[in-house]
Amino acid sequence: MKGLDLARSYYEAYGRDMLLSQFGDKLSRLAVGLVGEGSECEGFDDGLSTDHDFEPGFCIWLSASDYEDFGFPLERAYAKLPKEYKGFSRQPVPADGRRHGIFVREEFYRRFLGSDTPPTEPREWLYIPSYALRAATNGEVFYDGDGAFSKTRTLLQAGYPLDVRRKLLAAHALAMTQSGLYNYPRLVKRGERGAAQLAVFSFVRHAISTVYLLNNAYEPFYKWAFRGMRSLPRFADLADTLTGLCELGNAPAVAEGKAETVEAICALFAKALCEDGLSEAGEQPLSAHAYSVQNGIKDRTLRQLHILDGISEI
Repeated sequence: MKGLDLARSYYEAYGRDMLLSQFGDKLSRLAVGLVGEGSECEGFDDGLSTDHDFEPGFCIWLSASDYEDFGFPLERAYAKLPKEYKGFSRQPVPADGRRHGIFVREEFYRRFLGSDTPPTEPREWLYIPSYALRAATNGEVFYDGDGAFSKTRTLLQAGYPLDVRRKLLAAHALAMTQSGLYNYPRLVKRGERGAAQLAVFSFVRHAISTVYLLNNAYEPFYKWAFRGMRSLPRFADLADTLTGLCELGNAPAVAEGKAETVEAICALFAKALCEDGLSEAGEQPLSAHAYSVQNGIKDRTLRQLHILDGISEI
């Protein structure tokens, strides 16, 4: 059973009645669902996922002032819900923090965004990790009384503002040309096969980020990056191609084919940037598209940042 389905079923079986009977007059001030960290929030959980942090449970969000008002009795009521459900048991709180139970809404968003509210300035967006934005917008909200929790969530789910997406695309495009088109073949010629593979890994990481950005989607935590790619509307087939680049070695005969694959991916992205109206570089190399994308940024402060600013070059 998928974790999200388990959470919803457990809430409908026990949680909803508890809230109605004990907190009915405060129900309009609560939101309930499953959002945040964990493969079950992404729908990526499988048989292996049940060996840790997998349990019947859900999240209840309320404001800081409401927590002061009735947060403690709400926590007590949640703790008294059945410990066993559909063959699964409630687990001790994991070392990295609980993922179910009662949460102060402002603290929940602050954990992922660094602020109680969505970013308002382009540079604020730029430095929030994509996996954090993903964790703040995944999963499902089963109920939201006053809509306050979902208001922030809906704003975030719209994706990056165009200028921010341009900035990130430009940076990843240039990083791909450096690692894949320039450094990789030179390292192969020098016989530095380990360093060559690091260059490939760097290229793949930036290519993955580019795929998510072209889909206007937040990239999840790295271990789910390939899995998430396969469900995207565009370039889902690149997941297998990029996996192959990681798996193959760098003997000269193999490296030649890998270099051709890298070139083909860069050409594919250059074409996509033009088709999406993000670049005016035409038939030029991907590096030229990177600067064209950056030059199209309207926000002056963001446009004048170094082209690689906002990403990790590795």
